[in-house]
Amino acid sequence: MGAGLARSSMLIKRSPRTCDKIIAVRNQLTNSSREPNPLNPQDFLKPVERDLALVEQELHRQSSSNIQLIDRIGKYIQDSGGKRIRPAILLLSARMCGSEDQACYRLGAVMEMVHSATLVHDDIIDDAKVRRGRASVNAHWGNEITVLMGDWLYMTSFYLALNERNFKILDILADVTRKMVEGELLQLSMGRNPDITEEQHLEISMRKTAFLFSACAQIGGVLGAVSREQEEALRLYGLNLGMAFQLVDDVLDITSNESRLGKPVCSDLKEGKLTLPLIYLMRDGKPEHRELIRASIRADGFGGASREKILDLVQEYGTADRVLEKASEYAGLARCCLEGFPASEAHAALVAIAEYIVERDR
Repeated sequence: MGAGLARSSMLIKRSPRTCDKIIAVRNQLTNSSREPNPLNPQDFLKPVERDLALVEQELHRQSSSNIQLIDRIGKYIQDSGGKRIRPAILLLSARMCGSEDQACYRLGAVMEMVHSATLVHDDIIDDAKVRRGRASVNAHWGNEITVLMGDWLYMTSFYLALNERNFKILDILADVTRKMVEGELLQLSMGRNPDITEEQHLEISMRKTAFLFSACAQIGGVLGAVSREQEEALRLYGLNLGMAFQLVDDVLDITSNESRLGKPVCSDLKEGKLTLPLIYLMRDGKPEHRELIRASIRADGFGGASREKILDLVQEYGTADRVLEKASEYAGLARCCLEGFPASEAHAALVAIAEYIVERDR
């Protein structure tokens, strides 16, 4: 299951030549001073604000339906907000590669719809009641309607992508969707398993989260008609960025609060999922600490232990900090993947996204 995964460079193992180049650049950057990034990490959306507005218009258009229920749920999902990081990555990657075609914002909407479909399906599987600070779709309309709405979002996104008549993009979308479903199935097969390994968890994270980031960046390169090597660099940028994003999510699920996160904290543990901070604690903690976590998994919650007790152990062993360090490594690898592209506002924004992801608090 974890074939080809090897610590921080695991995501670039498939392409040895690219791997060597990225690692060489990373070493150069480590051993030499860099000028500070001119774009504030919080401002990475500014270069594509107009295009993101067009993405929102396209989402509104595609979510509208003469079937009232679909129309109502579609608007509910769109109005729930979200950071729109995925379409931003596609738009910025395309712009960095010289493309500002109308297909960019249409495909940005496609990626956001695919992401929304995964969220509504995930909430059914996890029996989640809150998403982005308000009732989840399944809590509002029930599981039967929600699973069909998720299917509708998938099919609508593919219909919109098909209109571009670009088989390379369709191949990427089909591949990433398959991998995301595989990731969900792998996670379900590992449910309530206190002995899940770091390697197994990272494989799930790569499939469920990182591959969609990767597809966004790669499609930007396809729209810009870049070389095969540059397209691969963008794919790896997105893959490493997505891994950083998921690892920060793992930490926030334990250390944040519901008002900031927009959903219940420690939801992963309550659902029987061990994420990396607790996997490290299982590996490095005392026998009684491991039993505490095992009991929490068995009890669909904390098994008599308080969240504060588990958080104290995470802080005592520094496992959350270690996960954030690993997230920073992935973000660093993502930045290295951009070294072959000329400096531009879009390039600076893609670098800033990598910095924002490890600094965010929600």
